[in-house]
Amino acid sequence: MSNVSVMSAPPGRNGAFLSSGAVSMPVPRRRPGVRRGEDVRRLRDLLRAALLAHRFPEGALPSETDLMSAYGATRAAVREALAMLRSEGLIERLPGVGTHVMADPPRTEMDEALGVTRGPMYAVTTPPRVLDRSTVPAPVTLAEALGVEPGTPVLRLEYVAMTEGLPSAVATNYVVHPEAQRLLATSFHGHWYQLMADAGVVLGESEFVIDCVPADAGTAELLGLAAGPRCSRWSRRSPTPAGA
Repeated sequence: MSNVSVMSAPPGRNGAFLSSGAVSMPVPRRRPGVRRGEDVRRLRDLLRAALLAHRFPEGALPSETDLMSAYGATRAAVREALAMLRSEGLIERLPGVGTHVMADPPRTEMDEALGVTRGPMYAVTTPPRVLDRSTVPAPVTLAEALGVEPGTPVLRLEYVAMTEGLPSAVATNYVVHPEAQRLLATSFHGHWYQLMADAGVVLGESEFVIDCVPADAGTAELLGLAAGPRCSRWSRRSPTPAGA
């Protein structure tokens, strides 16, 4: 099983995941304008994770038309997502050349493995607020990260983590089947790692990309912030011990 996650968390709210509490099952109906904003945010996050993982050959992004086809997005959504990435200094459109990646973050290994289902940061009792629980086709860059064919149905589970009643993170997770079915059949009443443990999903080594970016309007609203403050952003790929 492979799982890819993107998480945004504001400074000062360190309980990025939560533990215990009642099941949060209903997925709220979203207004059309809200849904469009969520689509742009998710597209931006997928493109961002892909470019930071060097998944675009020679750092060149596909054309707007190709991105529309690959990600099932409108031209307006693609342009808005690209504008957000440009504002972060990650890409730039070069006349006569196209759009290219402009950032290459440093990478290092963390040799020490710590438990992720215990400790005081998981002792809170506020359940997560589920935003989306749906099956979507994996676009090519996500499919590469998950080790599946493009277009393969994957589970998208998105939620707002809550710590002592306050939003602490927005997380979007993509999970392949059949493990996705096990997650859907398991009550989501704690933090993400607890959900996987309760579902009997075992993880191997995880690969993280961690940085700090300004909160866009949609993310800021979900976190109860004014737009603009910087948030830590985590992109994570978590395969099983067998590497699948």
